[in-house]
Amino acid sequence: MRSIEQLTEEILALPSELRALLADKLVESLEFDTDPAIQAVWITEAKRRRDEMRNGSIQSISGEDALAQVRRLIEP
Repeated sequence: MRSIEQLTEEILALPSELRALLADKLVESLEFDTDPAIQAVWITEAKRRRDEMRNGSIQSISGEDALAQVRRLIEP
């Protein structure tokens, strides 16, 4: 059996697309079962937000700008 160090070395040698796919599968394997009702609400919310972006009713901001806004809100 390979050690975690050996696996890490092999994984880091993979192309970025394959590493991203593997990372997604690893995260997915850690996720806990979600209540189907809660999952449905979040799916609806995600689709609503997607549609707002597509139809131009809202505009996106960078992650950096979003974090700066949050920091300003929570600063004492």
